[in-house]
Amino acid sequence: MKKVKYYYDAENLAYRKIKTKKARSFGYIALFLVASALFGFLCFVALLNTPYFETPKDRLLTRENENLKLNYTILNKQIDELDAVLASVADRDNNIYRVYFNNAPISEVKKTKGIVSESRFKQLLGFNNEKLVTNTAERVDLISKQLAMQSKSLDEILKLSKAKEKFLGSIPAIQPVKNEQLRHMASGFGYRSDPFTKARKMHKGMDFTSPTGTPVYATGDGVIRRADAGASGFGNHIVISHGFGYETLYAHLSRYNKRAGQRVNRGDIIGFVGSTGRSQAPHLHYEVHKGGNVVNPINFYYGNISAVEYTAIAKLATQENQSLD
Repeated sequence: MKKVKYYYDAENLAYRKIKTKKARSFGYIALFLVASALFGFLCFVALLNTPYFETPKDRLLTRENENLKLNYTILNKQIDELDAVLASVADRDNNIYRVYFNNAPISEVKKTKGIVSESRFKQLLGFNNEKLVTNTAERVDLISKQLAMQSKSLDEILKLSKAKEKFLGSIPAIQPVKNEQLRHMASGFGYRSDPFTKARKMHKGMDFTSPTGTPVYATGDGVIRRADAGASGFGNHIVISHGFGYETLYAHLSRYNKRAGQRVNRGDIIGFVGSTGRSQAPHLHYEVHKGGNVVNPINFYYGNISAVEYTAIAKLATQENQSLD
């Protein structure tokens, strides 16, 4: 039963019923409904944002987010492995390859200079797991640039190795006459007695005594600059230009096996022992020039003789006797 309310009428000295206006009643009812709806909506939103109430879509997003974290964790482990491999390659590059080729190492400052720029990752800011994603992107960027720099460095090392290979092949490194075909070392580098004038003068090469027709070998890779008898005293002779400032001369040949302009490799037969020109007996006069200066050939026989043979030849070469030319 609805509760009846009264008010006191002072003029008539009596209690009268309070009559509620219908419009006001409807207003109260509407206000109540609106307040109830708003309260219910707020409660619904609160429930949606609590871990105790998840929709299927929320569960799917949560699962995808966890998978994303797992994938990024695996990716970072792979980056760690790549980083270790790259560090090993860089260490060998700086401490082995560049040392061998006498080339300056790549500084750590150069490796990392200008590599990471925060502005490049602005599009990643503000997202969930921002730190994880940004850190991974920066690491990938760093490694990609270091790999590019290391690749360029290894290309440079490859060029240096090819140049080194060419250099080592070009340096005179063997005897021009084989030991089994050599009768003896007639004269070495230094002051010797001239066989014709008997005066003491500088002998600029080494004399290898062998029978006429004994093969003469190129002592290093190069190009034959001349093969003629145009130089005074040398008779038939060959000059090989090896590059890197090196030249070798082979004099008193009986005949040639190569001609001017031909490329030869170390160990190729270029001519044969003879006694042409200013020569007292069949032998090969051999000279080595470096940078336009004549040098002692004894220092360039390391390629095909043993230490014992080298010692014996060096001992004979130092004896001051009479040369054959």
